[in-house]
Amino acid sequence: MELEDLVRLRRTRDRMDREYAEPLDVTELARTALMSPGHFQRSFRAAYGQTPYVYLMTRRVERAKALLRRGDLTVTEVCLAVGCTSLGSFSSRFTELVGETPSAYRARSHEESAVIPPCAARMYTRPVRGRPRADPGGIF
Repeated sequence: MELEDLVRLRRTRDRMDREYAEPLDVTELARTALMSPGHFQRSFRAAYGQTPYVYLMTRRVERAKALLRRGDLTVTEVCLAVGCTSLGSFSSRFTELVGETPSAYRARSHEESAVIPPCAARMYTRPVRGRPRADPGGIF
């Protein structure tokens, strides 16, 4: 893969990180990367080891976890706040990545994790498809 392609892919990934709550589709993201949708999907997967959709949903679930830990929003409000339009799809993906439903995650106490610096907490709470929930000692 050429350096120019990697720069455009990184720029697009950064956009996904910033605008995760916006309605981003593959065609729009491919436009940002100056690639065709098919080429963009193949290149993104080759560069980052996952499809653009999986990457975007992981960012959305990561943000949803932070909002649910606050406890002042309902699951539906969190779903919409992170850019998902279907509560069912959001709940399914959240459960797949985190290992428990959004409602169960929200209801659980998160007081112990409040003393952990956010940079360290992100390392342990980042949802990863196919990996059991990383929750050492039940603190996250």
